[in-house]
Amino acid sequence: MFHCTPCKNLAIFGEYRTVAEALFPQDDFSSGSAPQGRAPNLDVTAGFAEALGIGADYRRLLDDTKNNDRMKEFLGHFQNNLDLLIQKTWVEKADEERKERLQDDVPPFMSCIMQENFPQAIEAFGAILEELAYLFFGTQSTKDDFTEYTFRIDTQMGLFWWYGSQLGALKKTSEGIEANDEFLRAVLLIGICYLTNF
Repeated sequence: MFHCTPCKNLAIFGEYRTVAEALFPQDDFSSGSAPQGRAPNLDVTAGFAEALGIGADYRRLLDDTKNNDRMKEFLGHFQNNLDLLIQKTWVEKADEERKERLQDDVPPFMSCIMQENFPQAIEAFGAILEELAYLFFGTQSTKDDFTEYTFRIDTQMGLFWWYGSQLGALKKTSEGIEANDEFLRAVLLIGICYLTNF
């Protein structure tokens, strides 16, 4: 799993730090109680999407997902783009099986989204991102400084992988409590939209 590095320990630049801390307040997540009863602030999720460079597409997706046919179509685009990313990733022959397993993990994740099982979708998406990070970056993705490493490559990409690292905290806080599905859905759509446009 990604290593969750708090914003204050990461060199996140001004505007990025602000949107990151607004979406995933570190004080809330360190206490293990964030999503319970937390009302989604669409300005916060949209601000985070803007920082990732997907603001307009994210807002459109957020509105369009009320239509199941449009969501299904969008998830089809997501799967196609993810398949292309996975196929174009060069890995050692021993890791080819990982690519196939990752492609097999995408349809069950999409089913969770369509069934509106957002706590399970958070878990599945975290696992997808973990494998994708490994395919892109190899063993560097398992190191403590992985998010800092990706920030040094590109700040928006670093912010995305930092976002991926925070999904584990969402999963932990939603276990045993009634998670706020609207918040989880809004957070998931950020990652789906980013990868569809990657």
